[in-house]
Amino acid sequence: MPDKRYLCDMAGVYIHIPFCKQACYYCDFHFSTSLAYKDDLVQALLKEINLQKGYLAGETVETIYFGGGTPSLLSGEVINTIIGAITEIHAVSSEAEITLEANPDDLDQNKVKALRQTPVNRFSIGIQSFFDEDLKWMNRAHRSAEAESSVKRVQDAGFENITADLIYGYPLLTDKKWQTNIETMFALDVPHVSAYAMTVEPKTALASFIKKHQQPAMDEEQSAGQFVQLMAAMESQGFDHYEISNFCKPGHYSRHNTNYWKGINYLGIGPSAHSYNGETRQWNISNNAKYIQSINKGIIPAEQEALSETDRLNEYIMTSLRTMWGLDLDKLNSIAAGSSNELLKSAAEFLERQWIGQEAHKIYLTQTGKLYADHIASGLFF
Repeated sequence: MPDKRYLCDMAGVYIHIPFCKQACYYCDFHFSTSLAYKDDLVQALLKEINLQKGYLAGETVETIYFGGGTPSLLSGEVINTIIGAITEIHAVSSEAEITLEANPDDLDQNKVKALRQTPVNRFSIGIQSFFDEDLKWMNRAHRSAEAESSVKRVQDAGFENITADLIYGYPLLTDKKWQTNIETMFALDVPHVSAYAMTVEPKTALASFIKKHQQPAMDEEQSAGQFVQLMAAMESQGFDHYEISNFCKPGHYSRHNTNYWKGINYLGIGPSAHSYNGETRQWNISNNAKYIQSINKGIIPAEQEALSETDRLNEYIMTSLRTMWGLDLDKLNSIAAGSSNELLKSAAEFLERQWIGQEAHKIYLTQTGKLYADHIASGLFF
C-alpha cells in the first residue's frame, strides 16, 4: 500500500497556461500558438486568483499544478509571481507538491537554473517517444536527444521528483520500439511514468488526416497489446500501477492527480480550467481573449453545474475504479444509502468474468479488467 504521507486529503490549485510553440497533431487541449496575449494572460491569471479566493473555503492547499499548453514557456520570475499570488490568499502547505509541465526543448541550462530559484519541486516532462521519426509524426517541437538531455539536466540540478509522458498505440510504434521507449525511461531513472494510448479526438489534425485517408486509423489490438507489454515491464521494475495510465516507484505518486481521482476539492485558474468542490463543477471559457476581457471586468467567465446524487455516484465509480485503491462500497453508500447493493448486482457479470475482484468492502480492476476499464465503469453507472 502507498505511503500515506504522499496522499493528503487537502485541496489543489491548477493553473492553465494556454500557449504552445506549435500544435501537436493529436492534441485537443485548449492552447494557442500565438504568444500575443501572454503578458495580458498572466495578469488575468493573477486577477482570477483573487476573484476566486473564496472557492476553496479556507482549505489548506496541498498541491499546485501548472498545466497547459506549455507552462515551461513562462519565466522563473513569472512562475514565482503566480505562486506568490496563491500563497497570499491561500494557506499553502510547507510540503506542497508544486508541479510544472515542461517540454524537453524548453529545459535548457538557463531555464533549469531559473526554475531552481522557484518553489517548483516536481517536473512533468512531455517526452512521448525517444524516436525522432515518431516525434515528427506527432509534430512535437523537440527531438529525442533533447528528451534525454532534459531529464539528465533536471536531475543534475537536484530535482528528483520527475514524471515523464509516453504515448503508445500509433502506426509507427512497433512493439520493439515501444520496449525501447520503456527501457530508456528505466535507464534514465525516472521515478514516475504516465503512458497514454493514442486517441483520435474530433477537430484535431490527426482526425482530419485519418478522415482524408492520409493516415491509417489507430489499431485497438495494437494499443491493448502494448498496454499489456507496458504493465509487464513496469511490474518487473517494481513500479506501482496506481492508476490506469500512471506508474511510479513507491512514494512517488502524483499527489495532485491522485486527489482528482479521490474527489478532493480543487480550483482551476485560467482559460478552460475546471474547478470542483464536491457539490458543483465549473469550467472557464476556452478563449484567451474573451477570458482576459471578462476577468478585467471582474467577472469569472465560467459555467457551473450542480452535481446530482447520480452524478456524484457515477463520478466516484469512474475515478475510483481506475486506481489501485479501488472502489469503496462504504463511500458509495455515503453518497447514496443502499447504492452498493445495486452496484453489486451490476458487477456480477464482471466478477464472473474475473475483470473485477472484491475484497471485503472494496472492488478493484484485475489485470485483465484494466483493458476494459471504461466499459466496466459505464456498465456500473447508475
